Amino acid sequence: MANRKKRILILTADAGYGHRSAANALQEALLLRYRTSVKVEIINPLDDKRAPMVLRDAQTDYDKWVRKAPELYKFGYEASDNPLPTAIAESALTIGMFELMRDLLRTHHPDVVVSTYPLYQPALTGVLAAFKAAIPLITVVTDLATVHRLWFNSRTDILLVPTELVRDLAIEAGVDPAHIQITGIPVHPEIVGDVRSRKKIRAELGWRQDLFTVLAVGSKRVEGLVEALNVANHFGQPLQLAVVTGNDDELYAELKQAEWHNPVHLYKFVKNMPQLMHAADMIICKAGGLIVTESLACGLPMMLVNVIPGQETGNAEYVVNNGAGVLTETPVAVLEALAHFTANKQAELKRTSAAATAIGRPQAAFDAAAIIWETVQVTRAEPDLSYRSNLINLLTLNQIPWIEGEVLTSGEAEE
Repeated sequence: MANRKKRILILTADAGYGHRSAANALQEALLLRYRTSVKVEIINPLDDKRAPMVLRDAQTDYDKWVRKAPELYKFGYEASDNPLPTAIAESALTIGMFELMRDLLRTHHPDVVVSTYPLYQPALTGVLAAFKAAIPLITVVTDLATVHRLWFNSRTDILLVPTELVRDLAIEAGVDPAHIQITGIPVHPEIVGDVRSRKKIRAELGWRQDLFTVLAVGSKRVEGLVEALNVANHFGQPLQLAVVTGNDDELYAELKQAEWHNPVHLYKFVKNMPQLMHAADMIICKAGGLIVTESLACGLPMMLVNVIPGQETGNAEYVVNNGAGVLTETPVAVLEALAHFTANKQAELKRTSAAATAIGRPQAAFDAAAIIWETVQVTRAEPDLSYRSNLINLLTLNQIPWIEGEVLTSGEAEE
């Protein structure tokens, strides 16, 4: 049917917040731009009991690992980020998730598949190749600089990357430059849509309009956050604090009982983070891809108090090297940063804000949505036959059932 809505399937995961956030941003941007022409679904394949247990456990234990054993996590991350381990991992992922991905495509009949998580591409490209399915696959990278090779599957039709640096890494890993586009990491369209003045937003939130305002985001798991808040609370210049504790009951209760010497607004959990960011003068946070990307999109200077070794190291370096924030891993560094940001009529703060704005990409979700929309207007070519032959041998060797000649159609053939 000519007027049938295009079916867009977005696959994500809940290891951290960034993958799901990017998926939500893409869905919202697609619906805003193409509401009457698209049907967008977000699925987490790791919620399916058929997903390999090691992957399901890794998703739920992600935070525990990076907090309790950061150096071990870093070692595993870096050791696996090499061609041979990556090739072995891709074969294992193809075998372990082949049937699950096949059934997802059969159930949803998408016109395009978008992945915001790096572990799905091997099985997805395997299913598409085995069944000669002309369904394009788009990968959206959600790390700013330190990016694992598993993101860079050479058989993905389009790779959307956040920066020139990640583009270079993808090319080095063997991705065809013609398949790469720089869009930034998708952030929620609300970040673009709120054009009110800072004072007006503060008034709506019940904040003081005249004070230097520090937004702090994190939980007890963010090392250095409580110490940074203590420094800000005892800082010699007038300021107000807005603190979001990431649904951490323990930290929220602790802060509620604290003796505050400056105005403070405490939130256990919020759904209006873009509004809070637009109301603040700067932010204290960890170097996570999501919070960093959103801060850049808002032109918000960052004080990074915590960095997970490995994947977040690149985020921190990207921020600091571009002058969009500072790394403050001790209370003294926090004090120095606050002093610099508030001195000389906030001259340093304004320079940092301008730097953040310069590298921020608030339109990333809309740019990615436009590429996705363009992709569903064309048909993908058949997969490489030599790869298909090797893939079928791999499936047969591991007793993965499939039938030669069976068709896996996109939504285009359904109605």
